[in-house]
Amino acid sequence: MYSTDLTETQWQFIKSSLNEKERKRKYDLRTIWNAIHYVVKTGCQWRLLPSNFPKWQLVYYYYSKWASLELYDLILETLRNKVRVKMGQKAEASLGIMDSQSVRWGNNRSLNGIDGNKKIKGIKRHVIVDKNGFLIAIMVCVANIHDSKAALLLMRIIKECLSSIKVIIADGGYRGELAEQVKKIYGYIINVVMRTDNESSNFKPVHKRWVIERTFSWFDNDRRLCRNYELLAESSETMVKLSAIKLLLNKI
Repeated sequence: MYSTDLTETQWQFIKSSLNEKERKRKYDLRTIWNAIHYVVKTGCQWRLLPSNFPKWQLVYYYYSKWASLELYDLILETLRNKVRVKMGQKAEASLGIMDSQSVRWGNNRSLNGIDGNKKIKGIKRHVIVDKNGFLIAIMVCVANIHDSKAALLLMRIIKECLSSIKVIIADGGYRGELAEQVKKIYGYIINVVMRTDNESSNFKPVHKRWVIERTFSWFDNDRRLCRNYELLAESSETMVKLSAIKLLLNKI
């Protein structure tokens, strides 16, 4: 029994989304999910899963299968809407907050680049969250890609998800022609919010825009996300989605 194991309420929610046929199984799917959550939280390698979980090959098979079926996206969206309604908000968000997080590499075989501004070699996570900090969209690329260039691809992901987002808050890294391009191509309004404090004053977080920084700190609570250990960008994105799902499951 681990702290990452699903409760009965959480499992019933996941089970209703899996759409798996009822049949006799050697290992319960709930145990598979517990193993995946264990990997995300502890950061262990698949091959080093504790022996009380099913064989790592089986766990990885289901992890890959559900990722290819975009099941994690469905669960994430359903969970986010459910939690928002529970908080007295509309199910679908109309406001998004966008930023990027540079992450050091932990696997020398994975794609990587150098973020010259932050002196980090690895990848960048380009993220959009709602006003609560709940994940809406994620895109991973090498760290040397500028935020303004990656943002266009992130907008495409939002459009394909049929998101209800209308306005996106961003920092100064997204200034320039990007806002006009996004509005013309995708119809979203990017509102660039700059800091107003100067060097002599105390630091003050920008209202709403800094919600996404809390999201990044949530990611860092899961050791699998502290560094990038994934070979593929798609795998890195999946791990972030699983981390967001784990967070939202604790709020239902």
